Amino acid sequence: MAILGIGVDVVDLARFAATLERTPTLRNRLFTPGEIDLPLESLAGRFAAKEAFVKALRAPAGMSWQDIEVVNDPQGAPGLRLQGAALDRATELGVTTAHLSISHDTTVATAFVVAEC
Repeated sequence: MAILGIGVDVVDLARFAATLERTPTLRNRLFTPGEIDLPLESLAGRFAAKEAFVKALRAPAGMSWQDIEVVNDPQGAPGLRLQGAALDRATELGVTTAHLSISHDTTVATAFVVAEC
């Protein structure tokens, strides 16, 4: 296996909260039904993960933020569930695995994605 791309993103929690409050419809555009009701810190981490994935795969055209969903395995480790343009781009590039790490504290959330082929 080879590393195809890496992506990282950092989200300022206060700024993210203000953006969601200022633009209430944004939450529905950024998050899937399975993500939308999570606490702010989790939403910020998931948005950072989506951004990191897009950076790792060099922004697939026509992608919706809902094409990328952050899910947790039975042990709680985060992973990515892809559909639509995000899945098409990953398939086009030959991505076999996308490793994801998310972290957050009181002021920031960060995520790191490594795409392998």
